[in-house]
Amino acid sequence: MYDLHKRNRAVALLRQGMTNQAVAEQLSVPRGTVGWWRYEDRRRRGEVFTHPTDCPQCTGRDFDREAYSYLLGLYLGDGHIVSKPRQHHLSIYCGDSWPGLIDEAEAAMKMVMPTPSVNRRPREGCAEVKSYSQHWPCMFPQHGPGKKHERLIALEPWQQQIVDAHPWEFIRGLIHSDGCRVTNWTIRLVGGERKRYEYPRYLFTNKSQDILTLYSDTLDKVGVEWKITRRGKDPYNVSVARKDSVALMDAHIGPKY
Repeated sequence: MYDLHKRNRAVALLRQGMTNQAVAEQLSVPRGTVGWWRYEDRRRRGEVFTHPTDCPQCTGRDFDREAYSYLLGLYLGDGHIVSKPRQHHLSIYCGDSWPGLIDEAEAAMKMVMPTPSVNRRPREGCAEVKSYSQHWPCMFPQHGPGKKHERLIALEPWQQQIVDAHPWEFIRGLIHSDGCRVTNWTIRLVGGERKRYEYPRYLFTNKSQDILTLYSDTLDKVGVEWKITRRGKDPYNVSVARKDSVALMDAHIGPKY
């Protein structure tokens, strides 16, 4: 369909470092065709292609540890990694009610690994923020088969060092994924009269005992008092309700937005 001159021109541009998309647009050729020409050129020259990566674990590159601590919290709450032969991506699910959270999830992914593409996929009632790279399991070694609450979840020493250095970002990520700030109420007798009393509290809900422990241990380190509430016989929520602790959480976390 295309003359040899155009093909040779495309190959020359590709060898200069231009992307498939840029060459396709410049020469008015489908991107898939340009990709095939690139593949054929590499095969003829015996060039073995490896995907470029800026994975900190594989390259030793420094990265934004504060953003990572937040992203780790999001991942442990409402995230997962798809790792198949031809599909690798990190997904974080964010409710449509909190567009700011969607923006923050996307920004955190880009700050930890800028090279992989990131997009948003609309879902029913939420947005799936996806970053495509086969190296996300390097950054989240908790990835594995099955559900998180059915397997061991433990931080690697390098991850724990990051959480220790940025505990509030980790707590914030967990709250933004599987937590909330709510207003509870109760009835009390005041001067012989029944009056409604309202108070705020933070709740974090997760089926994984390991993740609940990571959260509560980090609360201990920042001086937040908490308690476990149960659903039946199983621990289910970590509740922060004491006035001083709620005020501390408000100063660093605040409501979702």
